[in-house]
Amino acid sequence: IINCLLSISYYDKEDSIYLSMNLISWNCNMAFRRKWEHLLPYSPDIMVVQECEHESKYKPTEIIPDYNQFLWVGDNINKGIGIISFNNYQIKISDKYSDRFKYIIPIEVIKPDGTTFNLFALWAMPHKVRAKSYVGQIWRALKYYTSMLSDNTVLIGDFNSNQIWDTERKKGNHTDCINLLAEHNIDSLYHRQTEEDHGSESKPTIYLLKQMNKPYHLDYCFASKTMVSDKTAIEIGDPQDWLTLSDH
Repeated sequence: IINCLLSISYYDKEDSIYLSMNLISWNCNMAFRRKWEHLLPYSPDIMVVQECEHESKYKPTEIIPDYNQFLWVGDNINKGIGIISFNNYQIKISDKYSDRFKYIIPIEVIKPDGTTFNLFALWAMPHKVRAKSYVGQIWRALKYYTSMLSDNTVLIGDFNSNQIWDTERKKGNHTDCINLLAEHNIDSLYHRQTEEDHGSESKPTIYLLKQMNKPYHLDYCFASKTMVSDKTAIEIGDPQDWLTLSDH
């Protein structure tokens, strides 16, 4: 039922084995406390959940079991963005976080083996200033956080953007964001895996307002090439599994 399930394998030098790290992103369309159980079969290590309630909204019988940490950012306790870790993954909002880009959140992740990477949890939002709306805020955030776009960086979430709308912006459009990330050797794992072009995606990640005649590809995972191997895989959920729960 997920927008993006990312499985990255990394090498544990101490035990000389490959370990799998599963990242999930989903715009849950609110009421996540009644939907989280649908994600657990995917064995998540980190979940990035847009339109997620604050942790205080959960009753003891609704709370997600066995999680490490539950970070949350938002103005409305019913509808923010949650970043939830499992399996001894430690997460912390970076000291460099700026609420100028409220829902583009740099997270410092410590894996169980002690190594680290930067995770950007995204939920691109409308803004009263058009230039700062949706992909415009992503563009500005990427420029602001350029120093954090290192060899170990993942950006995952609801970008609310696609190359098909490039002509609506002279600067800071979807292609500009792709190109900026490419300068730091970060690219879209869906497009790497499928070899499809941006703007020509065969798998939608949203059916707007749950209407099958309004399919779009708006959710992405970008990762540093140094984190990607032939064991890396990304999966877009089947709408038959998730469309009753969310339009994403």
